[in-house]
Amino acid sequence: MSEENFNPSSNPLDEQVGGEHYKNCGIQPVEYIYANKLDYFEGNVIKYITRHRTKSEGRKDVEKAIHYAQLILELYYPDEKKQEKLFDDLIERGIHV
Repeated sequence: MSEENFNPSSNPLDEQVGGEHYKNCGIQPVEYIYANKLDYFEGNVIKYITRHRTKSEGRKDVEKAIHYAQLILELYYPDEKKQEKLFDDLIERGIHV
């Protein structure tokens, strides 16, 4: 959006900068993300999965969605055995946690 086209009274949900890939959605990802109080990681899964068919880098968008889903698993649902091994490795190195 250039300065000459800037209209502070317009609805930002009616505009899209950098493409048209969300314009034809029944509900824009940002509206869904906001309405459901999703965090950054969850929101990116929604964003990338929503646009993979309509942007030129569809495979890359699916890979990004998978990556954010993996981050959710790692950060919110850590594998206890992996966590124990990490702590054991730190203790073995003399690093206290």
